[in-house]
Amino acid sequence: MIVTQLASLSSTLLYVAFVLYLIATVFFSGSIKSKKHANQTGKNRWATIAITITIIGFLSQLGYFFTRWMASGHAPVGNLFEFITFFGMMLVGAFIIIYYIYRVHVLGVFALPIALLIIAYSSMFPRELSPLIPALQSHWLAIHVSTVAIGEAILSISFVAGLIYLLKDVDLSKKGKQTFWLEAVLFSLVIVVGFIVTSTSFELAGYEADFTYITPTGEQDVAQFEMPALVTPHEGELQTAGAFVSPINTPAIVDAKTLNSVLWSIAVGTLLYLLIRLITRKSIAALLQPLVRRVNLNLMDEVGYRSVLIGFPVFTLGGLVFAMIWAQIAWTRFWGWDPKEVWALITFLFYAAFLHLRLTRGWEGNRSAWLAVIGFAILMFNLIGVNLIIAGLHSYA
Repeated sequence: MIVTQLASLSSTLLYVAFVLYLIATVFFSGSIKSKKHANQTGKNRWATIAITITIIGFLSQLGYFFTRWMASGHAPVGNLFEFITFFGMMLVGAFIIIYYIYRVHVLGVFALPIALLIIAYSSMFPRELSPLIPALQSHWLAIHVSTVAIGEAILSISFVAGLIYLLKDVDLSKKGKQTFWLEAVLFSLVIVVGFIVTSTSFELAGYEADFTYITPTGEQDVAQFEMPALVTPHEGELQTAGAFVSPINTPAIVDAKTLNSVLWSIAVGTLLYLLIRLITRKSIAALLQPLVRRVNLNLMDEVGYRSVLIGFPVFTLGGLVFAMIWAQIAWTRFWGWDPKEVWALITFLFYAAFLHLRLTRGWEGNRSAWLAVIGFAILMFNLIGVNLIIAGLHSYA
C-alpha cells in the first residue's frame, strides 16, 4: 500500500516538474525581450520569476527521484526511463548553477526545452517499478550511472550555448554548409518531437502487436510492438491477428522494436518539420534567430567552454573510471569492447580533442560551438542508438 502511494506521488511530482519547466520557459522568453537588458543578462522581473519557477520544478523532480527511490528500494537509475529522467533533472540542475554564475536569460529559453524533450522522451519507456536484475544489484549502479548522467548533463549545457552562438553567428541569408547543418541540428530536435507524438498517439489508440523471434543467442523470445511494424524481429512471426507486418526482417544484432520506433519518429518528425516550413515559410533557424539577436557571443563562447571544462572530468570519472571498476567486479575484466564501452571511449576522446584544439590551436567561437554540437550528437547516439538498437552487455538497461 505504501509502495503504491509513493509510486503515485513520485509520478505526480515528475508531472508537476514538467509543467513548471514549461511555464519557466515562457517567462524566460519574456525576459529576453526586456529593453533594460540589451545583452540579455543581469536581473529583471521576468527572469527572477522564471528562475524561481525553475528551482521549484527542480525541487519537485528531486522529490520524484527520492520518493521513487523509497518505493523501489534502490537508486532509480536502473532502466532507461529512470536514467533519462535523472539526466533531464541534472541538465536543469546544471543550467541553474550556470545561470547564477552568468545570469544569461536566453540560456533558459533553450536549456529548459531541451530538458523537457528529454523528460518527455523518457516517458515513452516502461515506467513501472521493478526489482533490479542481479547484474545491477550493486552500490556501483548509483555511483557509476549517476556520475555519467551528471557529466553528460553539464556537457549538454555546452551544446545549448553552442546552439545559441550559431543561431546568432551564422548568416542565414547565405546558403552554405553552416546554414545547412544548423538546420539539420534543429531538424533532429523535431524528430524527437515526432517520436513523442507518435508514441503517445499509438499508446492512446491502444495499439499492440506481438512477435516471436530468435535472439542473438539462438533462443526464442517475444517482442511487443506499440507501433505498426515497419521492420520485424529476426526470424519473427506475428502472433497478433490483423496487425500490420512489414516484409523487412532485421539481423539478430539489431533491436527491431527500437529500430521501428526510430523509423516512425523520422517519418512523423519529417512531416512535422515540413508542416512548420509550409505554414511559416521560414526555416526553424530563422524562426529562432530573433530570440538571440542581442546575445553576447563572447559570453556564450565562455559558457560553452566552461561547461566542457567541468563536465569532461566528471564524465571521465563516471563513464570510464567507475565503469571499469564495476566491470572488473561484475565481469572479471575492466574492458571488453562492448558497444557501450566503445562509445564511452569515443565520447572521452572527442571531448579530449575539443579541449586540445581549444587550448593549443585556438579553436574558439564558431569552431568551438560546432564541436559542442557534435559532442551532443555523440552523447545522444550513445543514449539512443547504442542503448537501444545495438545489442550488447548493457542492453538490459
